[in-house]
Amino acid sequence: MKELDREAHDADAADPLASFRDLFAGAETELVYFDGNSLGRPLAATAGTLSDFVRDAWGGRLIRGWDESWMQLPFTLGDRLGASVLGAAAGQTVVGDSTTVLLYKLVRAAFDAQRAADPARREIVVDRDNFPTDRYIVEAIAGERSGAVRWLTPDPAGGVEPDELSAAIGSETAVVVLSHVAYRSGHLADAAELTRRAHAAGALVVWDLCHSAGVVPTELDAWGVDIAVGCTYKYLGGGPGSPAFAYVATRHHEALHQPIPGWMSADDVFAMGADYRPAAGMRRFLSGTPPIVGMLALGDMLDMIERAGIAAIRAKSEALTAFAVRVSDVLLAPLGVSLATPREPERRGGHVTLSHPAMREVTTRLWREDVLPDFRFPDGLRIGLSPLSTSFRETLTGLRAVADALR
Repeated sequence: MKELDREAHDADAADPLASFRDLFAGAETELVYFDGNSLGRPLAATAGTLSDFVRDAWGGRLIRGWDESWMQLPFTLGDRLGASVLGAAAGQTVVGDSTTVLLYKLVRAAFDAQRAADPARREIVVDRDNFPTDRYIVEAIAGERSGAVRWLTPDPAGGVEPDELSAAIGSETAVVVLSHVAYRSGHLADAAELTRRAHAAGALVVWDLCHSAGVVPTELDAWGVDIAVGCTYKYLGGGPGSPAFAYVATRHHEALHQPIPGWMSADDVFAMGADYRPAAGMRRFLSGTPPIVGMLALGDMLDMIERAGIAAIRAKSEALTAFAVRVSDVLLAPLGVSLATPREPERRGGHVTLSHPAMREVTTRLWREDVLPDFRFPDGLRIGLSPLSTSFRETLTGLRAVADALR
């Protein structure tokens, strides 16, 4: 096993992003963190950001803060996110609400717009292995709007492929809801081609970027994406329950009418008028008061991503997952563990899923030993490798603990 130690040592020594790890709170400990794809480690600097905000921006400026910067923060952060992570020009991304709320608002808005243009378009297409929230929302909207759900059934160790989508869509398809990275398998969808095929059938596409934003580069504008939603507490380091983001291509702004209008989405937020008129641009997709405190950590993480560069982050992510697969082949496959993730690095996101009937019990034991992966039903252990905070040595240490627990 010395060969694996040497590989981990050499990879860490050659890693151009290695110094970023020291900037995360807790990274100096021996704890192995394999759950950055569920909740990212916080940056040490964020403690100062929060303290300064309470003392100065909130405590010192008080209500003046809204006029001075807070009202624009959802759009300022959205544009930064668009430029550094999403491949989106300014004016198309906003931060606010939860992933669930944004998905509901935008899937419903897209469905209503399609149905208004062509009443025959009454189907929403989604896959059975998509994240539960996405599936639940699609079913709810179909029920509310007298629509129907058309289900895709992809390989559970993979994800939706273009030919599968083409076989399911047609003149009745209104909206397609897909995840860029499958939450269970880690499969990386061909977003450009899937979007093209949906458009060829006259459908709009809503992409869930929760498991790709911050670890897999996207080119939303270049791919012709209509709508995308993602969370900020995974690879974007926003913290527990930090607000989500929404992207809506400029060409759709005027046609989409979101179903939860609030004072923040009105054209004049302080007019308090008798009649609601939606704001222009991305403001029309907000609802209530922006969660300013919940956005602060995201700003710190975007500083780091802008310095590192999303292409370099992706390169390390591919190297980390490839190393994890190699270690699994050597240490875990002889113990009956199978890979439930695409083997090719370019076909997966930032996590690797390992299957074995004992993985639920293994996860419980590992957590007691300060090795923190997560379990996904029925028998999957997800190894989430966040490139800016995870080392190759940490990856090897954690996978050795998995082998020990199985034994």
